[in-house]
Amino acid sequence: MKTFLQLNTIFISILIESLPFVVLGVFISGIIQMFVTEEMIEKWVPKNKVLAIIYSTLIGALFPACECGIVPITRRLVAKGVPLYAAIPFMLTGPVINPVVLFSTYIAFGSNWTMVLYRSIFACIVAIVVGFVIAVQYKETQLRHLTPAPSIAAKSWKEKIIGTLEHTIEEFFTTGKYLIIGAFFASAMQTYVKTSALLAIGHGKASSVLVMMALAFVLSLCSEADAFIASSFQNTFPFSALAAFLVYGPMLDIKNTLMLLQSFKTRFVLMLILYITIFVFIGSLLI
Repeated sequence: MKTFLQLNTIFISILIESLPFVVLGVFISGIIQMFVTEEMIEKWVPKNKVLAIIYSTLIGALFPACECGIVPITRRLVAKGVPLYAAIPFMLTGPVINPVVLFSTYIAFGSNWTMVLYRSIFACIVAIVVGFVIAVQYKETQLRHLTPAPSIAAKSWKEKIIGTLEHTIEEFFTTGKYLIIGAFFASAMQTYVKTSALLAIGHGKASSVLVMMALAFVLSLCSEADAFIASSFQNTFPFSALAAFLVYGPMLDIKNTLMLLQSFKTRFVLMLILYITIFVFIGSLLI
């Protein structure tokens, strides 16, 4: 009974923590659907692949979305014509380098800028490298369901606003079920997988990084709050492992993995998981 109550409490807390950002994400997705045309995107995204990857990596700073709220936005951008190699770096850095997350990291680590700088630069480097790999490997969108975008040029403002709300509601119910499933699995992992068991194997530099990456995936924390958890491990794990936790978690956790699988082809998602894991692991060892 005690375990069930703990599971239920964690499940509700994850939902409450994630829900506002998912709503924000699907609302922005609705705005993109109804107000952003392919011609606008063509003007905004640089033609040069290198510039496009760097631009999309840094533009994530303007979107206060967590890792689950950013997935619907990314899917809509790709459907509208944003190249996959530009959309994925945006998705990876948005939950890490936006001002809300950086400020919470600054506060959590005793009003010190060191972790803020390492976290943001580390995340940008990983996102850029992943973007280059995707640019070489994939030429198609990799969306699971590619539906033609409706013509919005002739629609009035009233029709566009109504369309935005309709799309937001539809997207919320599509995405929301994966949030609930992901929150349930995350709460189950937190309840039945003891943190002490993970901590017991994280003694060396490499093993401590792997443990913190696994912990980030299992806990499925929103990036606005994960820095406070990471700071509690300062006396247990080295700086590199904490940095890996703060970069890997916002890029990959149980919730957004399920959302990615719903939005993109399975093979692409598995390769994306592999790339992020390898690059975060290698990067953290170099810190």
